Amino acid sequence: MNWEAYAIRYGRHERTAQTNFLLPVPDAHEAMPLDYFIWLLRAPDGREIVVDTGFDEETAAARGRTIARNVRDSLKAMGTDAARVSDVIITHLHYDHAGSLGMFPGAKFHLQEREMHFATGRHMCVHAIRLPFEAAHVVAMVKALYADRVVFHDGDGEVAPGVSVHRVGGHSDGLQVVRVQTARGPVVLASDAMHFYANALSGNPFPIIFDLGAMAAGWRAAKKLAGGDDSRVIPGHDPDVRRRFPEVAGQGGEVVALHLPPKD
Repeated sequence: MNWEAYAIRYGRHERTAQTNFLLPVPDAHEAMPLDYFIWLLRAPDGREIVVDTGFDEETAAARGRTIARNVRDSLKAMGTDAARVSDVIITHLHYDHAGSLGMFPGAKFHLQEREMHFATGRHMCVHAIRLPFEAAHVVAMVKALYADRVVFHDGDGEVAPGVSVHRVGGHSDGLQVVRVQTARGPVVLASDAMHFYANALSGNPFPIIFDLGAMAAGWRAAKKLAGGDDSRVIPGHDPDVRRRFPEVAGQGGEVVALHLPPKD
């Protein structure tokens, strides 16, 4: 089954280049903003899967981030009612990927079991490791678990025919990427396995890292899952995604179609 796949930008953060790389870069003060995305997958029969849930206005204010159009409104503009979505894939539990779980009251959340262990285990005693997490978001996932709304995956797992998840770790211990079959071949939503195309291209990772070796292996794994085609590996925060892929009409440049070939 071939799916449509859409990258939906909901927020932005103004940053400089050095904040996006672990190793020194030639121009540390060069502007290099970071986009925040969720992803929408749509099957020919109308079934929809949302990948990640973004953050809300309260979290944006607390962390100094900008929301361009909130997640609910962004999905609504695409004809998707968040309350009716049946499956949501959470790539990991960082604040910008799991911050609006309550927006999807009817959904099952697909998560690596290892990520739940990580977010509720001993490593959260270390401030630098827990910084990208919000306790309220983790608690919301625990509550979803007790409501029988969490589907755990262990490594590789199928969510639907043509949609699978694959643990790569690195950035967060239970980080998973999403492979979706499209008309142009398998597209891999790399999420934070690579924030920017340049992280993997240069071998210089984004500096929030739990396991550096796993992060480097994740770049290779994502490309392999995409059939070796770099154009089918989609980083999690790169504004260049919106420049490379065709815009969806009527979305003001905030949504692009990843199932269509790049523009150049």
